[in-house]
Amino acid sequence: MKLIVGLGNPGSQYKNTRHNAGFMAVDELFENFDFQPFKKYDKFKAEISEGKIGNEKVILLKPQTFMNLSGESVSSVMGFYKIPLQDLIIIHDDVDIPSGKLRVRQEGSAGGHNGIKSIIANIGSQGFARVRLGVQPMAPFKGALEDYVLGKFTDDEKKVFKPILGEVPSVVETILEQGVGYAMNRFNS
Repeated sequence: MKLIVGLGNPGSQYKNTRHNAGFMAVDELFENFDFQPFKKYDKFKAEISEGKIGNEKVILLKPQTFMNLSGESVSSVMGFYKIPLQDLIIIHDDVDIPSGKLRVRQEGSAGGHNGIKSIIANIGSQGFARVRLGVQPMAPFKGALEDYVLGKFTDDEKKVFKPILGEVPSVVETILEQGVGYAMNRFNS
């Protein structure tokens, strides 16, 4: 069984914000493959949907802990379902990647992303696959990074972000069928 986690913040005030790109990506997977409706599980501090991508059984997870505590939800689900590290994929926003681009990564540091920091701290490893969705400012942004990522996409950003959301099902399917290395070679530009 594979665990695919989309990072974001719960609550309607965060819907369609840059920091919720991971939630949007998981919703895209839900729409494109055979999944049961999301259900809220208090014991996991998450919304979960189970289904299949190709021949793989998959759990889609949207932590409901707020970004900085995402690791609590991820580690509890991994422990309960006995999911090994190599079967974990995290999908998240990345301000270091230009808007309209995505990158697949085998493993690595948190790179300043608080959700990834929390996951690394809670599972004790940085050796998990990621799909990083570019949300870098398209125009100079004066202000705190937190204000930027918690802001809603502009119309211009939506135009370049929507196509990479549409790529997510193909990217994830490739990771599951042919491995992270193959997906990196195919999708990283």
